[in-house]
Amino acid sequence: MPEKSPRRLMLERSLAEDPDDAFLRYGLAMQCLREGDVEEGRQRLRSLIEDDPDGQIAAYQQLGQSYADTAETAAALVVLRAGLVKARAAGDEHAAAEMEHLIDSLG
Repeated sequence: MPEKSPRRLMLERSLAEDPDDAFLRYGLAMQCLREGDVEEGRQRLRSLIEDDPDGQIAAYQQLGQSYADTAETAAALVVLRAGLVKARAAGDEHAAAEMEHLIDSLG
């Protein structure tokens, strides 16, 4: 595993001070994915979804995208379909359209 970036270290320190901050949690998950620490990034996204299944629409989208990026199509479709339902229920048509497009591209 490559050395952690200064940005990731900063996010980890900030999150240690405020572990319930969903914005920091999401940011660290995304930074993990960017740095190739895919499993940790995915676990952090799954944790966000578990803690707030109706509010973490972006986490569904990014988790689904992560699975799609590694050709784990079945897992991607499960996450994206769940996220699509949540996005529509929340009235987030932009996220819903993006997830629907990704689902269509995988199917």
